Amino acid sequence: MTTYFTQQETPLCTLRLTSDGEALTGIYLLPDHRHAPEMTTDWEESPTLPIFQKAATQLAEYFAGQRTTFSLPLAPTGTAFQKRVWAELIKIPYGQTISYGELARRIGNPSASRAVGLANGKNPLSIIVPCHRVIGASGKLTGYGGGLARKEALLSLEAPPVGAAVLES
Repeated sequence: MTTYFTQQETPLCTLRLTSDGEALTGIYLLPDHRHAPEMTTDWEESPTLPIFQKAATQLAEYFAGQRTTFSLPLAPTGTAFQKRVWAELIKIPYGQTISYGELARRIGNPSASRAVGLANGKNPLSIIVPCHRVIGASGKLTGYGGGLARKEALLSLEAPPVGAAVLES
């Protein structure tokens, strides 16, 4: 099976996007994303693939502060448990963070925060499936496949402007 790929420059770093031809299967922060698959001879560079064009537009809008959610077909490969964790990540609102323990509670397994952390770290769709929004219980930034400096940069990008009004309900 062919893996299609392209690379996109962003203000954060170069991203490698992968696809099965119809949906995104991965977004990796280069050059040293932990758990990024090795490119093999069945990989084909295809920057004009429609899914890559749509993803490039939405990622550019995200980095410009004009997009807070993504609307793209996704097809990550993982275990059933990992897919449950990744599906819950998408529900974390832009600009908000939760702890690994809270994420474990949200998937119905409150004692699985370590397993949730491992699944979070293997998320193949960085940024779009926002694993950067999960932090330690103490509020400390912990673990990120693309590196902690990039996690911090993504969270800063999503932070409300200093002095922004906060609405109380």
